[in-house]
Amino acid sequence: MLGDPRTVRITGDDTAAVYRRADDADAERHPADRHGRPVPEAYVWCNLTSGNAARALWLLLLPFMVANLAHWMRPPTAGRRQTVRLYGLIVRLIGLTLTVLLVAAACEVAMDLAAWQCAGTHACARRHAWLGFLSPAGSGAGWWSPPGRRLAVAGVVPTALTGLLWYLSHRTWCAYESQEPIPRPPEPEEEAHRPALGRPGFWYGRRLVARLRAAHTAAGFLTVAAALTGSAVHDDHRHGATTLHVIGLVLEAALLAVAVLVVAVVCRRGRTENLLDRQLDRTVVRLLPAGALALVVAAVIYAGWSRPGRRSEGRLPGAWTFSALTLAQGLLVLALAVFAHVLYRAHPEPRSALRGQAGPAVALLACALGGVMSGGVAQRVADWLDGTGHSLAGPPVLLTWQASTIPPLLLILLVLAARLARRTWLLRRAEAVEVEREHPGEPTDTARTARIAGTRAMATLTDRAPLVVGVTSATTLLLGAAALVGAVATDDTPTGAAQAAQPVVRGVAETVQTLGSWLIGVGFLVFVTWGRRAYKDASARRTIGILWDVGTFWPRAAHPFAPPCYAERSVPDLTWRMATWTRQSGGRIVLSGHSQGSVLAAAAAWQLAPSVRRRVGLLTYGSPLERLYGRWFPAYFGPAALTSLHREVDCWRNLHRPTDPIGGPIRLPGDCGPQVDRAPLRDPLAYGRTPRHPLPAPILGHGDYQADPAFAEERARLLARLRPGLPGPRPSGTPPGSGDKGSGGAAQGSSGRSSG
Repeated sequence: MLGDPRTVRITGDDTAAVYRRADDADAERHPADRHGRPVPEAYVWCNLTSGNAARALWLLLLPFMVANLAHWMRPPTAGRRQTVRLYGLIVRLIGLTLTVLLVAAACEVAMDLAAWQCAGTHACARRHAWLGFLSPAGSGAGWWSPPGRRLAVAGVVPTALTGLLWYLSHRTWCAYESQEPIPRPPEPEEEAHRPALGRPGFWYGRRLVARLRAAHTAAGFLTVAAALTGSAVHDDHRHGATTLHVIGLVLEAALLAVAVLVVAVVCRRGRTENLLDRQLDRTVVRLLPAGALALVVAAVIYAGWSRPGRRSEGRLPGAWTFSALTLAQGLLVLALAVFAHVLYRAHPEPRSALRGQAGPAVALLACALGGVMSGGVAQRVADWLDGTGHSLAGPPVLLTWQASTIPPLLLILLVLAARLARRTWLLRRAEAVEVEREHPGEPTDTARTARIAGTRAMATLTDRAPLVVGVTSATTLLLGAAALVGAVATDDTPTGAAQAAQPVVRGVAETVQTLGSWLIGVGFLVFVTWGRRAYKDASARRTIGILWDVGTFWPRAAHPFAPPCYAERSVPDLTWRMATWTRQSGGRIVLSGHSQGSVLAAAAAWQLAPSVRRRVGLLTYGSPLERLYGRWFPAYFGPAALTSLHREVDCWRNLHRPTDPIGGPIRLPGDCGPQVDRAPLRDPLAYGRTPRHPLPAPILGHGDYQADPAFAEERARLLARLRPGLPGPRPSGTPPGSGDKGSGGAAQGSSGRSSG
């Protein structure tokens, strides 16, 4: 990034730091040596997204991350604060159902399939010797063999999983997100309505994350306790064990009361952004998970109590939980769509993805990911335990029906892909004509023209992402509803009309269920293989880091178990660096950002005090600020927010290429030249062989913007604009206003990943 192999770290640590060239390490002490040249710095944050091998494990948290994105995709609004709060509340509730779904899937695998079904079946237990101590058959039957005690042992797995999620959330918060933003004095009245990313508390969500972490941890423990208690209560009621049945009902009532408290904690408070909130609700944070864990212990004792004659037959009672969760998620997504429509109608923004429905669509995809992962694990474990036999009842019917939705979904996506491929082919033909028109008089190279035109056409696929997400979400909603109805119609104990329709439904569903189960198994194996490869291979981990660039840019506002937000570390880093440097030196800054670095640059500029922000020039290139963030997150990067940023910094210039699939124009007017955007850069720099490019020039696409002469031109323009009347750095101890004029007063900072 600095164009010099000799670099030194100015400030920061191994996770994220600011670097300079070795020759510029002490530039402030010797301003005369600079001769008016800027001092380039580079901020590198790649270790926040793709540093060590543990980042690969974050793939397991993908549904949580996607649900968290839905919170930030709400439409922009003027007023309607109550509707905005309801929107955030529904997303938080969807996140809570995902936690319950994950823990319920762990209960299904460990408690139902392994401990209840396999260990209780002689044929299955004999194939898996590690379950021998739990099996009631044969001479090996021991103290742990009764069904209740088997379930108590298996309950350790989902309980440990919940504890692990709590630990990871707490640890990553302390490691990445605990950095406080720079203190700012109270803002004047005209600053009170600043864009959200400029508010003092936007990048410090400690209080909300702690509350949500406590609530979700308690919800996970309650799910385990409910699985243990429900089966025992069902058995006590069936066999007339009055005393135990009463104890079970009391325990269920306690579980229900704590569950209501968990929901109340999730509903009660959203984010606090208008101030830097350092408070912590310690009573909730400490007592809620502890109380839920105590109920798990009580459920273990109750379920493990001796019940002579109890047998584990069929599936573990409580398979309806997955149907209830699916129904709840569908209703919540529909309610979210209603509120998103209300917000969009109040302040319509034509560029918004899916006309304001991006949040509900992404929330539905998060639920679908959670369902597919849960079903995939359950199906594969059931197949592994059962082998080639049919001695086990298998996972709940709904999970099988959810697997059956995958073939029709893939078929629809295949049709959509064919349509997009045809459109891209037509656009490629049109671009080929345009490429030849842009290079009149040069010898025509058909292959070269085709490559350039194809790159341009492929770059436009990014703009079709809303169509893909919309079609996928709508299809998933319809197929999910059909799977829920099918699961009810083919329940093990059907009655009435459902029983009459059962043979027909089973006949239609049999083929797609088999194919879907196979596909979901293959998908799960691919997912695990990808994670394993990323764990061992740094290059694969960097690929995952690109996914985290967008997904973990946003704070954890809806789900505390999502991967940590790197911007809560990097934005304060950049803000502190710029604010302290300008205060100490009296200089000005050109803040330069490529790709995701341009998003961090904008976020950091918003966080600066107005007096400092007016001393900053902004240079972005390959920037997704409007093309991706402005469309998918219009409340935070919409035209109003970007226009505000443009007016408050000294000047802003943006570079983009038609071959870039990520970066694009900002589409705002400006006072530094005719627009913020420079005309699209030529890519490649030369069509044919020239004296300056005797070999074919590469098609750069999203990378290496510094290779274009336009980059140096725009940077020089910004530096020249900032330089007049600029005071040089002051020696230490010199009061403000007494520094020399002229030399060493401008600095150019680059913000980007280590890959450039």
